[in-house]
Amino acid sequence: MTDFDHLPHEEQLKALLELARAATENYALPDHLTVVMINLSENATYKVEAPNGQRWALRVHRDGYHSKAAIASELSWLMDLRNSKVVVTPRPVKGRDGELIQLVSHPAMHRPRHVVLSEWETGSEPGIGEDLSKPFEVLGEVTARMHIHARQWKRPEWFQRHAWNFETSLGEARPHWGRWRDGMGVDAAKAKLFGRTVDLIGKRLKAYGQDNERFGLIHCDLRLANLLIDDGQVKVIDFDDCGFGWYMYDAATPVSFYEHEPQVPALIESWKTGYRRVIDLPKADEAEIPTFVMLRRLLLVAWIGSHSETDLAKSMGLPYTEGTMGLCEDYLKKFG
Repeated sequence: MTDFDHLPHEEQLKALLELARAATENYALPDHLTVVMINLSENATYKVEAPNGQRWALRVHRDGYHSKAAIASELSWLMDLRNSKVVVTPRPVKGRDGELIQLVSHPAMHRPRHVVLSEWETGSEPGIGEDLSKPFEVLGEVTARMHIHARQWKRPEWFQRHAWNFETSLGEARPHWGRWRDGMGVDAAKAKLFGRTVDLIGKRLKAYGQDNERFGLIHCDLRLANLLIDDGQVKVIDFDDCGFGWYMYDAATPVSFYEHEPQVPALIESWKTGYRRVIDLPKADEAEIPTFVMLRRLLLVAWIGSHSETDLAKSMGLPYTEGTMGLCEDYLKKFG
């Protein structure tokens, strides 16, 4: 057996596509399907299309990132959000065996991969080529509705998802996305500056606390890229990172990858405007949003370092690490 992890990147992509094509046989789908990769991040996601134009999204889960129970937990939350009419979410499709989560093998892989197929959600990402203030207000409203649902929802007893606390985000032991110290271009000078920033984030979050009003089940990646607008209907996709974290972390994820841009403070104000239309935003929570923006930025430095093979990591690269320095200096000056 070939070791998938040691294959060249192009060979890995070929093996993943072969597995995705094989996975479609587990479902009652039409013949003559086309299968095309649309995203490679933690998982590989494909658009599956039939000759009649019918489409589905197929996700091949990364080995070892989420257990079957954790994937089932993600599906249970997004389905309850949809059934409760909080927001439209993808509708998973059962396989021929009646199961939502399929196991599919490939000769190059030591273990079978978990696969989930969902109906294709139409719509477009809001804000492309336009003023982002209104889309950010919509994002704030949707986030607030999801927070209300998460606080009230009675989760299944078997429910399990990652916890996105300080240790699992920026800690030294076993951070989910790798160590920020291993980010692209993190030399001794950057490590010293980033380390001071991480220490301050840790102190502030310890004081802020993790009570049930501040810490709970969140999407963890509520960016405009994961929002679809379809004839006025709002849809939320990509729950793969969902887990237990600070609710205000969801205020930081919308500005992922451009936290340093001058328009960000105004966009966060728009997000807060939308959020307040649905639920109160206590001053203590609002005051900590810059801490979560900084945490997210350093978490993404770690992610880029540990996912250097992805197109997104390649596109951000060293300039993203360099641009983080100014943010750290500003954060230390304001809160240190």
